[in-house]
Amino acid sequence: MDYLILGINPGSTSTKIALYKNEQELFNEDIRHPYEEIEKFGSILEQEPLRRQAVLDAMDKHGYKVEDLSIVMGRGGMLPPVKVGGYIVDDKMLDLIYGEKTPQHASNLSATIANDIAQQAGVKAYIYDAVTACEFPPVARITGMKEIERRSFYHVLNCRAVAIKYAESVGKKYEDVNLLITHLGGGITAGAHCKGKIIDSLADDNGPFAPERAGSVPLLNLIEMCYSGEYTKKEMMGKVRGMGGLRALLGTSDGREIMKLIENGDKNAILVMEAQAYQIAKGIALMSPALRGDCDAIIITGGLAFNTYLVEDVKKYIGWLGEIVVMPGEYEMEALALGGLRILRGQEAVNELD
Repeated sequence: MDYLILGINPGSTSTKIALYKNEQELFNEDIRHPYEEIEKFGSILEQEPLRRQAVLDAMDKHGYKVEDLSIVMGRGGMLPPVKVGGYIVDDKMLDLIYGEKTPQHASNLSATIANDIAQQAGVKAYIYDAVTACEFPPVARITGMKEIERRSFYHVLNCRAVAIKYAESVGKKYEDVNLLITHLGGGITAGAHCKGKIIDSLADDNGPFAPERAGSVPLLNLIEMCYSGEYTKKEMMGKVRGMGGLRALLGTSDGREIMKLIENGDKNAILVMEAQAYQIAKGIALMSPALRGDCDAIIITGGLAFNTYLVEDVKKYIGWLGEIVVMPGEYEMEALALGGLRILRGQEAVNELD
């Protein structure tokens, strides 16, 4: 039986979509939203109608009807800790996403957009491999503040996909290998995969700085800024996500512009990129104790992994940790589609929020 599967993956300034007929990709599109357009909204969730219409317009442009869909799959967002795999989008999930306690993140739009389109199509919507999915042992959750517990916030969708691909390439199953995987994108995260489980991860707010994310910064200085009276909460959140990282340090997060600066001998750009490579390497190394030295490979993935200048610098710092495998780009849309196909075929159990 043939199934038509729509995958939706919102980012900070883009909405990626793909349509699959079973395992076959019919089209894949990265819809860009100008920053000037995005910043007009008071919150990320207010962007939902704009992005949903962009998805519908793209389907129409490619000649496909919503009514023909068999399932709608979205990238899982900022939920409480969940298992890997698929979760049905229901009222409980939507209430959580729109609740005040749930952190604002573009990935949360996946469920809301998927739900609206699925209702229009008369089918079910699911999220898959949420960014909070993990199997942390208790020791990995403890912090030095009793009010705060460590939670996973990781590029689970892409990192699990590349982990499975790597395992297959060496004739093994994902459940048979131990891997350190870092995703280099708009945000940068790192994680430890032990025999098919994500047992620790480094979120984009406590690891390396990224194109538009500040990453880990000295807490005492941050607290001073928050209470200085010079910045609003929204402005401080912008410094952490959206206006931080390379955008703050170099005035741009565009890799092509940054490479031009480097090629023209801009000393500050060269230093900043060296610092980014250094921090990425530190982030990967920080995850290594979780595997106790038993690591089959270190995988570098994500869009920034195409930047050989950056990747080669990272290798210089962590080559001693083990074999380094570079798998540039993202496999998220394929992972969404194949996850949806397994759900439709009854090959994979579906979870519900407790």
